[in-house]
Amino acid sequence: MGDYFRRVMSETATRFWINNATNTEAKLAIEAGAIGCTQNPSYVWKMLDGSEDSELAKAKLKEIIKSEPNDSEALIKVQRELVANIAKHFYPIYEKSNGKLGYVSIQGSPIQEDAESIIRFARYNCSAAPNIMAKIPVTEEGLKAISVLVKEGIPINATECMAVKQVLDVSELYAAASRHMKNPAPMYFSLITGIFDEYLHNYVKKNHVDVNPDFLWQAGICVARKVHAMIKNRCYTIGFISGGARGLHHFTEMVGADATVTINWKGTADVLLKQDFPVVSRFTMQTQFEVEDELVEKLPDFRKAYFVNAIKPSEYEDFGPVVLFRSGFVSNWEKALEFVASLR
Repeated sequence: MGDYFRRVMSETATRFWINNATNTEAKLAIEAGAIGCTQNPSYVWKMLDGSEDSELAKAKLKEIIKSEPNDSEALIKVQRELVANIAKHFYPIYEKSNGKLGYVSIQGSPIQEDAESIIRFARYNCSAAPNIMAKIPVTEEGLKAISVLVKEGIPINATECMAVKQVLDVSELYAAASRHMKNPAPMYFSLITGIFDEYLHNYVKKNHVDVNPDFLWQAGICVARKVHAMIKNRCYTIGFISGGARGLHHFTEMVGADATVTINWKGTADVLLKQDFPVVSRFTMQTQFEVEDELVEKLPDFRKAYFVNAIKPSEYEDFGPVVLFRSGFVSNWEKALEFVASLR
């Protein structure tokens, strides 16, 4: 294995986080240079469904359901315990950085995403360890929750961002809510570049859209470059996470950005370590104007994502790429719920 991630972090502003990590993956990622971790609502099912930690997860769940009659609450509780265990691996990074690095983010139930539930889950999850960060979707309800939680000093990963407008909304909200706070808790937004690209590829295939495949390949990075520039120009202090990687390029094309890139260990991080590519700051390269023009002309949802005022907060939850992203969470959460019921 090479030292690719450590070279990326020493030569650029780009940072490496690991996604949905088991205990072994967390340790391997930290050895490779990871400074944080994201878990999502698919995590519990991953842990239960034959992962190396499945026996640990099942044992914790069986103990919890002895006193918790509600299946959904049982999942929330076991997820919290499992993520708190991963947070222990990252705590030395958190401590050494004085609370700037070493976070592990955790989301609540993907089928209970009203503001009240989001706030309850965030408070509950973040009380498990000082380096746990609440993962909250940038929807109308999520924005309401974020405005409350920022003022409570809870670290936040604002996720499910697919459009420039979502990022600007949550960045402005954080700036306003934390303006008079002496030491506000850190906050990131997660631009889910990989899922956005997957959605557009599916749309093109389904609707037989005649678009240059080389241009289509750059759609997510176009949005990421615009977001990166606008955040810098407006001097927002929010951090940038790129997520949802569906290929190695969703890491390598981000190299050079002042951002964190979160990727799975198997099939992405381990392959990048093995390949040990040269460090090239590809993110700083200009997207060709004809690429942007064709994507804007032929893909309505690219327009919604790319133009600042092409989408409204009331549309965030039903935006196609967001729906695709959440569908995986809901499916795996429901599988986990069925497993809980089977243990009763």
